[in-house]
Amino acid sequence: MSWLPEDFVHPVRVPLPDGGHHLRPIRETDTPLDYPAVMGSRERLWDLYGPAWGWPAATMTYEADQADLLRHEKEIAAHESFNYALFDAAETALLGCVYIDPPERSGADAEISWWVVDELVGSKLEQELDALVPRWITAGWPFQRPRFVGREISWQEWLALPEHSDT
Repeated sequence: MSWLPEDFVHPVRVPLPDGGHHLRPIRETDTPLDYPAVMGSRERLWDLYGPAWGWPAATMTYEADQADLLRHEKEIAAHESFNYALFDAAETALLGCVYIDPPERSGADAEISWWVVDELVGSKLEQELDALVPRWITAGWPFQRPRFVGREISWQEWLALPEHSDT
C-alpha cells in the first residue's frame, strides 16, 4: 500500500502511562475477549460506528467477530490498516480498540478512531487513552495529516466529506 513507507515497522506493544494497560495489534485468537467487549458496548458502538461502518450489527455472531479479527490480523500483517486492542497487563480483558486506517475521505493521510468499553467511559483509563493516541500517532507514525474521527471531527462531518482519491 502506498499510504505507508515500505520500511515502516508498526509498533507491537504500546504501554499506557498507568503501567497496567497496553495496546497491541489484535489477533483472531483475541475473539474470546473481543466479542464480549464489543457486544457488551454494542449500542454505544453502533451509535459511533454504525452509520459509517455498519458495525457492530445487533446480530453479530461470535463466528462473524472471529472472521472480522482474522481479517484485521491479515490487514495488519500486510500494512493495509491497523486495529490495536487495549488490554490489561495480563491480557485477561480487552477494554477497547484503536483503528488506524488509510483515508476514506479527502483531506487526511490516515484516519484514526478509538473506543473503550461502556464501563470505562469517563474513566481515568479512557482519559489516558484519549491523551496517548494523538501523541503516539504524531510521534510514531509517518503521517503528515492524520484525522482523528469522532474527536477533532464528528462522524457526521466525516461522512459529509468527499471520498478520498489516489490521484
